[in-house]
Amino acid sequence: MGIQKLLFTGRSGFLGENIYHLLSCNYEMESVGLSDIDTYNLDISKEIPALREKYDVVLHAAGKAHFVPRTESEKQLIFDVNVKGTVNLCTAFERYGIPKSIIFISTVAVYGLDFGNGITEEFPLNGKTPYALSKIQAESFLQIWCANHDVILGIVRPSLIAGKNPPGNLGTMIRGIKSNRYFRIGDGQTRKSVLMAGDIARFITKLTEIGGIYNVCDDHHPSFEELETLISDQLGKGKPWSIPYWVAKGLALIGDLVGDRFPINSLQLDKIVKPLTFSNEKAKKNLNWQPLDVLSNFILQ
Repeated sequence: MGIQKLLFTGRSGFLGENIYHLLSCNYEMESVGLSDIDTYNLDISKEIPALREKYDVVLHAAGKAHFVPRTESEKQLIFDVNVKGTVNLCTAFERYGIPKSIIFISTVAVYGLDFGNGITEEFPLNGKTPYALSKIQAESFLQIWCANHDVILGIVRPSLIAGKNPPGNLGTMIRGIKSNRYFRIGDGQTRKSVLMAGDIARFITKLTEIGGIYNVCDDHHPSFEELETLISDQLGKGKPWSIPYWVAKGLALIGDLVGDRFPINSLQLDKIVKPLTFSNEKAKKNLNWQPLDVLSNFILQ
């Protein structure tokens, strides 16, 4: 059997930038996306790709994330990209060739949790945000479609992802520390699950063979203090200032009244001061995978 052909959606995004070169060692790679580097340069939320061949493996990482919609049209955009884009992609496979396996990059946001410890894949999907709902719908569609077409489906639910130029909360922390505008709330001992982006590439081959749904994160769930120290040391910055919890709580109550114009509200404060960690035991057992230690491997540049 020759080298397998892999179709990658989302190659030009954060995850793609961090794992494309790792995957290219094991697969013949082509991609779909909005960048000039993509083999098929198009918007899958609006078009069905005209594929020129059948692919063995599909890594579907394209999606709309790290974006808070403020209007109904912006909410619809999330569903167009994450759900309709998935449907259009599968329609293309029906026309040009059904792959052996599909790996879908979902999110732990599907659980709808702001805090908790050791959350497993059996937890109900209670996510209510447009992002979470769109990923839940895409997962459901793929489960039915893959079952009907005899395709192995692997669903990956990553936690906060560390890598080069991270988006989301980790990127916000880095920018805040770099600009001296970051403040710790409380003692910084709240723990969050984090994953090195490159870890996803390390279990793809096994996942294409057995499928399944997996949370993925490091064994060690770093505290805010540990992440702040790691980032500050690499940036040559001093230890961030700390705001007592009671001060932050007062500011959050003001934010509840003022709205989006204020930098923090009670919901955001809860997310900062309460732990949210996930179990990776199923992935370690079924995929024979050992995650990289984030605090030892996360390099900003």
